Amino acid sequence: MRSILFRSGTAEFPTMLKHLASVGGYTLLSRFTGFASTIVMADVMGAGRLFDAFSVAFRIPNHFRAIFAEGAFNAAYIPTYARLKAQEGPQAAKHFSSQIFTLLLVSQLLLLALAWLFMPQVIGLLAPGYDGDPEKFQLAQTMTRITFPYLACIVLVTLHSATLNANRHFAAAAFASVLLNLSMMACLGLAFLFPNAGIAASVGVLISGFLQLGLVMVAARRAGVLESLASPRWGSDLKRFFTSLGPNIIASAGVQIAIFADTIIASTLADGGQSSLVFAERLYQLPIGVIGVAAGTVLLPEMSRRLATGDVTGAARAQNRTLAITLALSAPFCVLFLSLPDLVMRVAFVRGAFTPAHAAAAANVLWAYGFGLLAVVSIRSAIASFQARGNVRTPMFISLFAVAINVALKLVLIKPFGASGLAFATAAGAWINLALLLGLSMRAGFFRPDPHLIKIVAAVANATIWLIALTLLADQPVADFFTGFGAWSGVLHLGLLGGLGMALYFGLLLGQMRLLGLSLPAFGRGLRK
Repeated sequence: MRSILFRSGTAEFPTMLKHLASVGGYTLLSRFTGFASTIVMADVMGAGRLFDAFSVAFRIPNHFRAIFAEGAFNAAYIPTYARLKAQEGPQAAKHFSSQIFTLLLVSQLLLLALAWLFMPQVIGLLAPGYDGDPEKFQLAQTMTRITFPYLACIVLVTLHSATLNANRHFAAAAFASVLLNLSMMACLGLAFLFPNAGIAASVGVLISGFLQLGLVMVAARRAGVLESLASPRWGSDLKRFFTSLGPNIIASAGVQIAIFADTIIASTLADGGQSSLVFAERLYQLPIGVIGVAAGTVLLPEMSRRLATGDVTGAARAQNRTLAITLALSAPFCVLFLSLPDLVMRVAFVRGAFTPAHAAAAANVLWAYGFGLLAVVSIRSAIASFQARGNVRTPMFISLFAVAINVALKLVLIKPFGASGLAFATAAGAWINLALLLGLSMRAGFFRPDPHLIKIVAAVANATIWLIALTLLADQPVADFFTGFGAWSGVLHLGLLGGLGMALYFGLLLGQMRLLGLSLPAFGRGLRK
């Protein structure tokens, strides 16, 4: 194993792969603490009216954050920042970032004031199904007033994080979201001090925003790149940033817009329908955040830096290696969600107020989401072909088309299939988005699958087939073996089956890599600084 992870005769680990491991590791911690906070929420609130209302209060600022901040902002900001730093020096880049900081601060304070003032209209627009339930509507309104300032904090966190990432400091930004989950769990532990558990969780969200902002500001100051207030002057750099920001909001947010549409449409479902989406999405987002977002976070600044210095070949090689790693790590999660969704949901959440019936409903949603997992985790890597080159129009139109198909499918599927229909439409839209991104980037000459990527895809496909076979053949015998273990039956069942599956999958994958003459250091040579 050591020979696969490291070069012969040296312990040097390739630079970009090292950053990817760092971001992925902290993101994994974030997702696991997020999973733990969801378990606590399920235990305390169950999957009824209270959690439905909180899910709106939580998802509204988070969707705005994901749509604007994570993908769109980075795609507009990082290439401009990287170009300024490479061509004009660190001071020019810092002045640019300070202007953006000032504009973001003012705009977020204005948005916050408007949201507080018109909160009933905001809830009416984004959760129209609550109009017929005054109690749920009031709960959602109260909790969203508490959580909305989180958006202002996180938008500024995103700016500081992007600046850190562009300077190859990834750890603090990747760790920041862990504070959200810890803060929520702490407040839920003190829920008896609040009117209800939903209010307690909402306060936890608010507190976490300030904690995350403080963390990345300290990290940026230590790195010498902390932004400050500056008088914005309309010049070519700001113009380039804002010209690309709008299209990037659309281009980077296809999946998030689809999930945002889920929030709106799911508000028309009976009590518990929206909760099923949230609990399934929490598990679904685990591999997306750990693998897909981490890959995109590292890949975009890497490709932008290489293209800014004219290293087109190195940028293409980095993209191929990142896609290979993404697919290799994501395939087992896809098999898990498609073959064992009921078991996963029961083990994860059935306790306290969360019943087996709640788990069964959420499992149907997780199964539907599973069809789109490989597409979703690959989109961030695929879209980098365009974003790193400043091409914002093509991915924007692709995303608009995919979202249109997605929403149309949601409206068709919600009546016969409920929440799982919404999830399946999201999966279909993700595949359309990815197929168009890869097809058009190949046509433009931005992306070409190299032999390493093709061989890894073949190896992953073969290992996945064997993993599916193991899951289908061993599931019932393992379940029967642990039948008499009471409350631990499900945990032991999932643990043993998962352990066997991982051993088989990665054993086959690494064995094929050896036979094909591939190893992680081979990826590293394409990702090397």
